[in-house]
Amino acid sequence: MVNGGVYGRKKVDIDVSQLRRLGIDEIALRKGHKDFVVVLSDLDTHALIGMAPARTHAAIETVLLAWGSEVLSNIEEVSIDLSGNYRGLVRRLMPQAEIVADRFHVMKLVTDELNQARNAFRRHPEDLPEGITPEAAQAALKNSKYAVLKPEENLTDQQIEKLAAVKAVAPKLALMHQAKETFRGVFDAKTGTQALVDLLDWMATAQPLYPNSVATIRRWLGEILQYFEHRTTSGVVEGINNRLKLIKRSGYGFRNFERFKLRCLISWHFPTATA
Repeated sequence: MVNGGVYGRKKVDIDVSQLRRLGIDEIALRKGHKDFVVVLSDLDTHALIGMAPARTHAAIETVLLAWGSEVLSNIEEVSIDLSGNYRGLVRRLMPQAEIVADRFHVMKLVTDELNQARNAFRRHPEDLPEGITPEAAQAALKNSKYAVLKPEENLTDQQIEKLAAVKAVAPKLALMHQAKETFRGVFDAKTGTQALVDLLDWMATAQPLYPNSVATIRRWLGEILQYFEHRTTSGVVEGINNRLKLIKRSGYGFRNFERFKLRCLISWHFPTATA
């Protein structure tokens, strides 16, 4: 099946007949306007293959159905985020496909909850160690975001010092940081069985620290474990999204979705046309 579009006198023909692993994600067409478009990518070829003008099932379904039933029936895996918006649609249109909860979005779930706790503590320091004043705690938390959220192995010397300062004044954040690093290690499991054991252990110990993350992981446990079957992620999609943002900025923003979509598709499939 060839998915086509016209831009001026240029026709964009996209062959999706060999599509087996689909990534679904989204970006804002206009930042701050809650004006999102859905990005469809081939995870094997690392190519943008389609876009929908909204996150609604109707908008996405229109694009997918245009590919034809044969293409949809041959899709084996679909990688999505944890919003829940796409899961029902995938099950309905591609019931044979395995749904994979993208590991980067799963990790973001935990780091977002950690950052919320960091911000809350920075605004209202509580349960301070003896001898630590609220002012000292707030000073330690200043400019600490990346030191706390980045993988510990990737920290600079300055960030390592900042992390140590945060841990010294915020015992709960120290525990949350340790739990975050342990969670990162879950994705190093060699098998789905080992990952299940590690996830269950982590959820049991992390429940008091990450109640929201644990609740979401429970709801998505099957899709998260599916990652360990073929290590499918939408990291490719994140790279595509970054490239789309560059296109958006180079065009000083786009208000017309069709123009933005065709500009993006041309940049992938006819790169010399936009050079």
